[in-house]
Amino acid sequence: MGQPINVVFTRSSKPEIYRFEVNRCLTGMDHERFQIDDEIIGDTPSDELARRLFSIGGVVGIHLNSNMITVKSDGSELSTEELIETISDLHLFYGNGFEDVSGDEKVDSDT
Repeated sequence: MGQPINVVFTRSSKPEIYRFEVNRCLTGMDHERFQIDDEIIGDTPSDELARRLFSIGGVVGIHLNSNMITVKSDGSELSTEELIETISDLHLFYGNGFEDVSGDEKVDSDT
């Protein structure tokens, strides 16, 4: 449920910087910055995205402005595929592993 976010990765001249452009505005016109040691207590989309990106490991800083996301690594190589998937899935309520645990049977509409 929800819609995936379209993500475009752009290389930086600095190998520890990863830049992404998305088709959603995440912060309005504000800049939001997060560091690895910050306590993220909010519940905005950018707060949730920062928590998810930091959980990947190797991420030490995140800067968001409107539809631009900049991720700074600790110097280690990050998986761009994992970063893109994490960003893309921000507004999805259920991932690919969603399983209906309600016990309801699926009914074919032709019957």
